[in-house]
Amino acid sequence: MKNVTVLAGGVGGARFTRGLLAHLAQAHPSVAGGGSSVAAGSSAAVTVVVNTGDDMWLNGLRVCPDLDTVMYTLGGGIAEDQGWGRPDESRRTSSEIAAYGRGWDWFTLGDLDLATHIVRTELLRSGQTLSEATEFLARRWHPGARLLPMSDDPVETHVRLADAADEHAAGDLIHFEEWWVRYRATVRVSEFVQVGLDAASAAPGVLDAIAGADVVIVPPSNPVVSVGTILNVAGVRDALRSTSARIVGISPIIGGSAVRGMADQCLAAIGVETSALAVGLHYGARSAGGLLDAWLVDETDAAAVASLAAAGIRAEAAPLWMRDVPTSAAIAERALKLALAG
Repeated sequence: MKNVTVLAGGVGGARFTRGLLAHLAQAHPSVAGGGSSVAAGSSAAVTVVVNTGDDMWLNGLRVCPDLDTVMYTLGGGIAEDQGWGRPDESRRTSSEIAAYGRGWDWFTLGDLDLATHIVRTELLRSGQTLSEATEFLARRWHPGARLLPMSDDPVETHVRLADAADEHAAGDLIHFEEWWVRYRATVRVSEFVQVGLDAASAAPGVLDAIAGADVVIVPPSNPVVSVGTILNVAGVRDALRSTSARIVGISPIIGGSAVRGMADQCLAAIGVETSALAVGLHYGARSAGGLLDAWLVDETDAAAVASLAAAGIRAEAAPLWMRDVPTSAAIAERALKLALAG
């Protein structure tokens, strides 16, 4: 196995990939790694294609939540207790912005985190692409994997409200982050709208990373607004259907509940039940025009294995709680074995 490509959202994708890199480093003990999450020199090169549908302009800066979460997590600079942002943050700058009556009081950026957004914005305004800016930022963090935005073109996920909320009327379109962070996904939505998607193409290297992979992994990221957004970029689904790689996914649902965040509200909005079986069937078997060759579910969802197999998706059950790097590494090892078993 030489190449592994991961299609990732934020916290779940980041923590899984950190475990994957730890497993690969452990599998090659003679390799001198560059850190706890780095498999430097390993026979497997890892590329992470990251959702950019959560990106936004805020306070004149381009903010890329999922890219930054993956970069910080793999580079050892994440606030572990919350899974996003930097540790030991201060928020003096956000407080000063608020004093001018600007910004979003429900989405404050820490001072350390602001530095990343300032540098990214300066690079973008100087003519660099998001891919080039991401590569530049990652040089500081040494993530141990190649990080690629799903697209260099701006794509922003919005939601159409089914109910009124504060100054918003039913039918209004608001940014996904406002629905997710400000309203904690408690306001009903009628649809997800990916603004800019029609004009977006895959970033350089994305389709090649899928075509040239031995294994493609769909980690326990939000299947609607993280993985789903990546899949909707032009060319990505076709690349996944035609690649010779084995495609394995890890369920983000354990025992009928989302592992993290509010994926259940997103699934409900598109009419998919919150269960490991339903999400696996939502992705579908690649043999039937879907995405998956294999699907790893939690041991509490072992009853779904037979139904998944009947639908053409090879499945196994294993403990899926990512409590720390060793448990995440064990999940990654199990996923790789499942992918390569058939």
